[in-house]
Amino acid sequence: MRLAVWANDELKEEFIACGINEVCKIDWVKSAAELDQINADAVFDLLFEINGYELSHLKKISGRPVFVNSVCKTIEEIGMPFIRLNGWPGFLKRNIAEISCREESQKKDAEHILSLLNRTAEFIPDIKGFVSARVVSMIINEAYFALDENVSTKDEIDIAMKLGTNYPYGPFEWAKKIGLKNIVILLAELSKTEKKYEPAGFLLKESKE
Repeated sequence: MRLAVWANDELKEEFIACGINEVCKIDWVKSAAELDQINADAVFDLLFEINGYELSHLKKISGRPVFVNSVCKTIEEIGMPFIRLNGWPGFLKRNIAEISCREESQKKDAEHILSLLNRTAEFIPDIKGFVSARVVSMIINEAYFALDENVSTKDEIDIAMKLGTNYPYGPFEWAKKIGLKNIVILLAELSKTEKKYEPAGFLLKESKE
């Protein structure tokens, strides 16, 4: 099994965090243009963005599974039969991979490929944010509301969350790792249909700094 993977250093480290089966070979590429140039059995675009340039290269890959790190945009919005993957920093290194696909035939391929990366596929409906990204984004948002109301400090809220829920990170640690802009983009998308996701003012302010 040969995989072509486009990732930055952080996501590359997380991608191989669970180990790799010896039958699996990874070609690390440096641009979207290289993804369709390698004769790989499957492709992972962990830096995926919806733009004409990138999609033009991904469209050239036929008959092979294409995984894209797309937390906010659904397969329907992308307009291509890709396999969506929750590849936000901090989520990718888990041994459970949240994925969405529209075609039943893709599920077996996805399960097999992810098993070679020592991961179990958790199939999620094709919705914005999957499940865990929605939950964590909401927790981060509530933490910013609390901070704005002077309930406590960032460090104290992080400590309370980790001790109280056994989460690996506190909400502000999560926010820093994921990136405030990613959080705001997802919350803004979700708030279009559910007002409870409306981004906190303090979060919006920090994301622009």
